[in-house]
Amino acid sequence: MYPSRDRLVIIDADGTVIDAFAAIGLAFSRHGMDIGDLDRFQKRRNLFKYLGGLKEFPRNLGKQIGKGGRKEVLATLTEVYREEAVLYPGMAGLLRALLDAPDIRIGMVTRNITREPEVTLARLLGRHGVDVARLDCLDCIPLRQDKTPYFKAARERLRINPALCYACGDEHKDYVAALGSGMRPLIVSYGFESHARLTRKFAIAEEFISPTPAAFDANLRHSLGLSPATG
Repeated sequence: MYPSRDRLVIIDADGTVIDAFAAIGLAFSRHGMDIGDLDRFQKRRNLFKYLGGLKEFPRNLGKQIGKGGRKEVLATLTEVYREEAVLYPGMAGLLRALLDAPDIRIGMVTRNITREPEVTLARLLGRHGVDVARLDCLDCIPLRQDKTPYFKAARERLRINPALCYACGDEHKDYVAALGSGMRPLIVSYGFESHARLTRKFAIAEEFISPTPAAFDANLRHSLGLSPATG
């Protein structure tokens, strides 16, 4: 059997605790680009996610492929994330509560595309009073790489029963990775994929989905037996 009775929570950073849409939109706007509104952003996949939809694509593509354009956009995105990006309401308090719980181990994964994403995440979270050095694991995962082996590796290294593990994210791939690693999925629909996409296209049950940051906060705290958020 497993030697530890600790619980493990692995949280996807962008779109679950970090308002990535607002950060990307702010960075792009400084280069004359537009990613459209959140509803259409959540419906796009792959290349169109970051270059905008059919309406915005031609202008954004021109900006991106111009001389040095991609490097300039990446530099701006990195600066915005580190100095201006924000967490969704209540997420800083939730992360601090998780870190302070003596029997809960915390991991974080990110597909952050900024320069030196570990540094970016440390700066962003640090501005919100969250010390990434206290995390039990932090993995920066390439865009097309499956998260399942990272989830498995974290719980195996910490020697925690998968039945006591939660994986939280904002995309159907997070749900699949959670199930594939034996963890309980907690999915949000305010990030990179909408409620309609998660439920209709990928048939994820309503019970796994939190529609707002407040609902996610309450759901995770209740699951772990933590006190409700105050204020």
